[in-house]
Amino acid sequence: MLKDYVALTKPSIIRLNAIAAFGGFWVASKWDIDWLLLLYMLIGSALTMASACVINNYWDRDLDKKMERTKNRALPTQRLKPTNVLIYGIALGIIGELVLFALVNPLTGWLGLLGFFVYVVIYTMWLKRTSTWSTSIGGISGAMPPVIGYCAVTGVVDEGAWILFALLFLWQPAHFWSLAIRRVEEYRAAGFPLLPVVKGIPRTKLQMQPYILLLIPTGILMFAYDYVGYTFLIISLLLGIVWLVHTFMGLRASDTTKWARTNFLISINYLMVVFLIMIADTNGMIG
Repeated sequence: MLKDYVALTKPSIIRLNAIAAFGGFWVASKWDIDWLLLLYMLIGSALTMASACVINNYWDRDLDKKMERTKNRALPTQRLKPTNVLIYGIALGIIGELVLFALVNPLTGWLGLLGFFVYVVIYTMWLKRTSTWSTSIGGISGAMPPVIGYCAVTGVVDEGAWILFALLFLWQPAHFWSLAIRRVEEYRAAGFPLLPVVKGIPRTKLQMQPYILLLIPTGILMFAYDYVGYTFLIISLLLGIVWLVHTFMGLRASDTTKWARTNFLISINYLMVVFLIMIADTNGMIG
């Protein structure tokens, strides 16, 4: 049962976003780290994200029964009671927000609430069932972790916060649509009006490209505003170009499933490498 409760928080998503939050904190700190503040920020943001994921599982439990990828989760199989899961999700959110508001700063608490509201109310309860814009608009919540990390140090939303927001916001659509293309029939059967379901796979491949193209300048802006050094600039540009070229090649891919799987893996590795290099090369420490 404990394993099921942990799985409801979607640990893989939390891990990836924790790296992003850590990166935002590190960039703003410029190697002058308040380790206790960092710990509080990671705990508060992780619990808030976990809360949103748990409530997402609670709300989607009936639709999850229709998808191969999700039908064996704890709620569709009735291993856990929905009421208990909802209480669990709310409790995680309350604790997470208390940590952010009281032990980090009020701005991070409000940013956490904004991300929670967009993910749970705008994305999960509304757009996910009604619009192809669910992925793009829902990306607002996914872009919050590095901003929370950054603002934990600065206490203000400045150009650095906006650049970090843009990086995560622009990364998400192409990443998620790569998965959606692979699972398009499952999403169709479940009734989710995602872009590849409604507009088709060729249109989805085309729509990925502007996001990745716009993602590339975020690395240049990070360098231009002196948050990172040349190492980050070069690696982020190279990785962005590789991802863009591979996405463009998808227009003529003979095996769309194989292409989408590779594109999905590229997207994950792009984010992990970019943030790890960002941490290492903050303020030009290795450049």
